[in-house]
Amino acid sequence: MVQKRHSGKKKIKVGVSIGDYNGVGLEVIIKSFLDSRMMEGCTPIVYGSTSLAKDYRKALNIQDFSFNFISDAAKANSKKVNLVTVWEEKNELTLGESTGDAGRCAFLSLEAATNDLASNKIDVLVTAPINKNNIQSDEFDFPGHTEYLADYANVETPLMILSAGDLRVGTITGHIPLKEVSENLYHDEIVTKIEIFEKSLKQDFRITKPRIAILGLNPHNGDNGTIGSEESEVIIPAVEEAMSKGILAFGPFPADGFFGSPAYKKFDGILSMYHDQGLTPFKALSFDEGVNFTAGLPIVRTSPDHGTGYDIAGKGIASETSFRNAVYLAIDIYNNRKDFKKLSESPLVTKKARTSKND
Repeated sequence: MVQKRHSGKKKIKVGVSIGDYNGVGLEVIIKSFLDSRMMEGCTPIVYGSTSLAKDYRKALNIQDFSFNFISDAAKANSKKVNLVTVWEEKNELTLGESTGDAGRCAFLSLEAATNDLASNKIDVLVTAPINKNNIQSDEFDFPGHTEYLADYANVETPLMILSAGDLRVGTITGHIPLKEVSENLYHDEIVTKIEIFEKSLKQDFRITKPRIAILGLNPHNGDNGTIGSEESEVIIPAVEEAMSKGILAFGPFPADGFFGSPAYKKFDGILSMYHDQGLTPFKALSFDEGVNFTAGLPIVRTSPDHGTGYDIAGKGIASETSFRNAVYLAIDIYNNRKDFKKLSESPLVTKKARTSKND
């Protein structure tokens, strides 16, 4: 259900890259903005193609929706769902299939939206799912959106955070093979990501004293070195250093049972050692609702927490909830950062903010 969440505040210009056009990206975009109440807090600006958008609507038999086609984001109508025409040539829709052209256009959409974000034509970026294989090219040689945007912003250490309500899960290592996780766990990297997580929880989520749980790498935290030494040699010293800096960091906790008890609810953020260690329980608890947010960047970028959905593309059954939540979260974070900046510049001004769950 769409709620009125941003009345009384400036309408945020939300840039949207369409992702793989043979997936569910355009479907969840259209479904989200079919409800006019979404327009109360934002001006949507989608980056794609006029003919592609029309063909997609026809393929899904969507009658009661239309884009406002424009040539530049500066011409966006605040009362309509705008689409910037990034390319003119016609595309062949083969819904549910991976094609090189879909990957090429996914990058064109992302590139145009990112450039407009950098030049302040849009305020935030919401990215629809890409196929990480067919998008690869000389221009896009990255494992995913996170790494591409970090490189664009010249940021060495971004942090991927999955968010759903009060559950927020980050990862130390990102899109790398499982066999390379251990060799990519460094003391300084863990400390840095704990610091980024704490800063994001404060400025982006308005939690004044965030509590962060750190998970171990090995089964049973290595059982005192019997089945792994990463905890004692790398993770524990990094957590202790973070604590010495005043960060409320706890752990490491054995990962296998952490989400199986209510203990995880006592923390404002949970930091996993690798992608699936954190995202598997997160998606089990909040699938179709979660949002992927890239922390540590000077810009705001969110995305739905699902992939291209080739298996259901074109069937009209894709849920738009995660994408809608991604739009909401991007707007919230944009406003929270502005408020945080004002509060930091005028620290004596009383500002209502949330404290940690245990305060």
